[in-house]
Amino acid sequence: MVRQAGEVHRRELKDAVSPLSPITPGEEAVIAQPRRLSWPVDPLLTLAVIGLGICSVVTLGAVTRGLVPGSPHYYVDRQVIYLVVGVIFMLVLSRIDYTHLRRLKNFIYGALMLSILAVLGLGSSAKGATRAISLPFFSFQASELGKVLLILALSAFVVDRSRRLRERDTTARVMIVALIPAIFVIAQPDLGSGMVYVVIALALLFVAGTSLRHMTALIALIIVSVTLVLVAAPAAGVHPLKRYQVERLTGFLNPSANAEQDYQQVESKIAIGAGQTTGRGVNASQTRLNFVPEDHTDFVFAAVGERFGFVGAALVLLLYGLMIWRVLRILLMSKDLFGSLVAAGVAAMLMFQVFVNVGMTIGIMPITGITLPLMSYGGSSVIATLLAVGLLQSIYVQARASQAMKGRVLRF
Repeated sequence: MVRQAGEVHRRELKDAVSPLSPITPGEEAVIAQPRRLSWPVDPLLTLAVIGLGICSVVTLGAVTRGLVPGSPHYYVDRQVIYLVVGVIFMLVLSRIDYTHLRRLKNFIYGALMLSILAVLGLGSSAKGATRAISLPFFSFQASELGKVLLILALSAFVVDRSRRLRERDTTARVMIVALIPAIFVIAQPDLGSGMVYVVIALALLFVAGTSLRHMTALIALIIVSVTLVLVAAPAAGVHPLKRYQVERLTGFLNPSANAEQDYQQVESKIAIGAGQTTGRGVNASQTRLNFVPEDHTDFVFAAVGERFGFVGAALVLLLYGLMIWRVLRILLMSKDLFGSLVAAGVAAMLMFQVFVNVGMTIGIMPITGITLPLMSYGGSSVIATLLAVGLLQSIYVQARASQAMKGRVLRF
């Protein structure tokens, strides 16, 4: 038997070199050389990442020059380091077969919970919140990395129950697995990241083909829960959220009701409106004079709008549009359900963060502390986003390799 297998392999090698060689019925023959991949990664997705990184550095260079006396490039230098490190991680992850990560789902979920609990126990407090662990070079925010870990763990869990996706038990388990870390993240408090966790779970269930009845019930349950937390519970004297969180979540509906809590949003709209078509450049007073707090993190889009106007803001949004289009394209290209779910989770994460962040700077969404991917300053956010992009690149590479194999082997 070993000898026969060796003869078949030699025949396959011979046929690969000389496709016109005769073929004996019952054997397999390679009739074409594999197509070489012209790009080791998705070029358009990579272009969007590079473009957003450049926009981030340029914007931060303009708005953070005077934030640290004696170090005008403090934030820019660190953002460049975060981007370079993140790109290296992205390229390394793109060379790894993402399907191997499915078998590590329990370890990945354990790492997610351990990192979040470590922040609650060991994290440093800043502005009334304990969201990060201070390290020598940067502050590690576990909730940002947790988004990527949750996507991997949930995707693997859903695939394992692929034969029972339309059962109520599966829907309930997926939501519970997502809500456990979300609750601990909200307790930090980091309401924005907790919302992202829930959105990721809903997106995975939708793409996996969960029953429409279950999805409708989940959405109705979320609406009822939000109503209870924001309206019914405070009226009864119970406050699940801090008062300032409730005011931020509801303040955008009536900006003039609480000028103190809505100060950021009002100033952000003034800054974006002042930018007009091409921006005010060095004359941008709203951001330069710090009328817009956190204009290098949560409200970086307001800085883009004032400094570079409609043209700059449109360029940034076009780059996000390009990125999300490629993510959805990779979702469709994926060779298996696990890859499709991972891509869907990343797509949901990016779309939700971009929509909410840009929306809160122009007054149509509440202030939740959600960062703008690859634009906002911060090592944890930048590196976590690029890790997610690295997973997408791995799915793209594996899909292209799978497509290249099609038609290579024929049976006679």
